[in-house]
Amino acid sequence: MPGLIIDDMWLDTHCHLSAPEFAEDYGAVWNLARQAGVRGVLLPAVDLNDCEAVTRLTTELPGAFPAYGIHPFYVGEAKDEDLARLAEWLEQGRAVAVGEIGLDGMNREVDWARQERFFLAQLELARKYDLPVVLHVRRAIAAVLRGLRQIKVRGGIAHAFNGSLEEAKQFLKLGFKLGFGGTLTYPGSRRIRALATELPLEAIVLETDAPDIAPVWLPRQEKKARNTPIELPRIGKVLAELRGLAVEEIAFQTTTNACSILQMAIEEVLQTAMKNRFSV
Repeated sequence: MPGLIIDDMWLDTHCHLSAPEFAEDYGAVWNLARQAGVRGVLLPAVDLNDCEAVTRLTTELPGAFPAYGIHPFYVGEAKDEDLARLAEWLEQGRAVAVGEIGLDGMNREVDWARQERFFLAQLELARKYDLPVVLHVRRAIAAVLRGLRQIKVRGGIAHAFNGSLEEAKQFLKLGFKLGFGGTLTYPGSRRIRALATELPLEAIVLETDAPDIAPVWLPRQEKKARNTPIELPRIGKVLAELRGLAVEEIAFQTTTNACSILQMAIEEVLQTAMKNRFSV
């Protein structure tokens, strides 16, 4: 769709509508996001049980697409045979990515060697099924890059990217897009805001990580604010202001970037999103 400019077509590349925080109202939450112009959402699973929940949601919610994986937080509870079960989910051909997978250097509860073993095994599955990956990377950039160079995959998305410009360039060389979300909205997030300004716009995708990483404007009271995909267009507006670009350009390019890395046509997202328009 060369030349297309859409100011109300956003794609949330990381959202956990299957999380317990949305158990009572996920349909209403997604309906509001669609009315705000969020036409597509990637739902990454965090473990095998979540794969089932994500599948159910993607059959119910127009514009929702599944990714299947075992998050580094959950590999301590996972069994080795869960990798075979994950392969069965991927064999079905529904997933547009393998994820959320990766490494977390701040997680002291899960053995690092086990994290690495599950990460590399899931990269092997992504290579086998020729799928991009959705990465969780926290204080583990060097190790994740090492794994990606060892096991070549079809690129993917480095979710909630928080590295340096040089590290960002290394991910780009490996075929990855970099995810930016709520952290971008905080004036104190100087490095992330600088990255979002300096990187080629073609390198960036937008995400909410709902219900987590709430933007600066959501109220915080006794407990943390619940983030939702309705916030994505406003996050996109912040990116537009930082880069001095029109919101329409940010909406179009970040959606194009997401569709490209997830191997989806913009038309596919639009057609899926418009089914049963604004109803669940």
